[in-house]
Amino acid sequence: MTKTPRLTLIAGPTASGKSRLALEMAEKTGAVIINADSQQLYADLRILTARPSLEDEARAEHRLYGVADAAESWSVGRWTRAVMPLLDELAAQGRPALLVGGTGLYFNALTRGLADIPAVPDAVRDAVQADYDLEGEAAFRRRLAEVDPKSAAAITPGDRQRLIRALSVASHTGRSLSDWIADTRPLLTPGSWNGLVLEPDREALYASCDQRVGMMIEQGALDEAKGLVNRKLDHSLPAMKAVGVRELIAHLAGETSLKQAIRQTQQATRNYAKRQLTWFRNQTPDWARA
Repeated sequence: MTKTPRLTLIAGPTASGKSRLALEMAEKTGAVIINADSQQLYADLRILTARPSLEDEARAEHRLYGVADAAESWSVGRWTRAVMPLLDELAAQGRPALLVGGTGLYFNALTRGLADIPAVPDAVRDAVQADYDLEGEAAFRRRLAEVDPKSAAAITPGDRQRLIRALSVASHTGRSLSDWIADTRPLLTPGSWNGLVLEPDREALYASCDQRVGMMIEQGALDEAKGLVNRKLDHSLPAMKAVGVRELIAHLAGETSLKQAIRQTQQATRNYAKRQLTWFRNQTPDWARA
């Protein structure tokens, strides 16, 4: 008899009902719910990221929610270093786990691997970037193809950032980015997990996105945004890039009306959900759908 994996990965776009489903499953099975959403890591963003409420957290054990300060910057690597020991601990206890979120790169790191690429010094990256600006994309891409043909062929036209990244890695390490990626191994043992993607009807999803923004405003999202403003945080920090933060801060600065800020946040939320739908459709074609 095949043993059912005790780890389930639940992915999908924002406002698709992932947290609600996970809570229902956890109450039935005693599973621990673990966060796999890059924005719900931040303690300052409970309302703006629709993090599980205190009441929901009391109904089932939740881990890795609100564990980071908005002044911190968590990478995929840092998240995996936090989540893997937790998964090992739960497995040793024989406890089921539900890994829930909308950050595709987190799921990729677990199921496909995370390339251990050495950090590229700023001076190297800046020099490569200057070459790109001087040569233009076509000539730069040809030069990349000489050292990393796979990356040159895979990177879509106009993706300046990824082209510069690929050549920077090759220049600094003497090894192509595609070779580094090819050497990666999944962090989760194949067969140890099940994957599920929530894929709602698009019109229903967009309506849910709009409704969620309205609820956030009622619950105090403006106060959360004001708290970020008062801290004078660097706008390049991940927490400051959460959907709705920029729009609500613009309203607080008197640049837009509240009605405009709500409408813009709803549009940004729908756009984000659309990108997530596309990503999971392309990257997880063999996962179950609901």
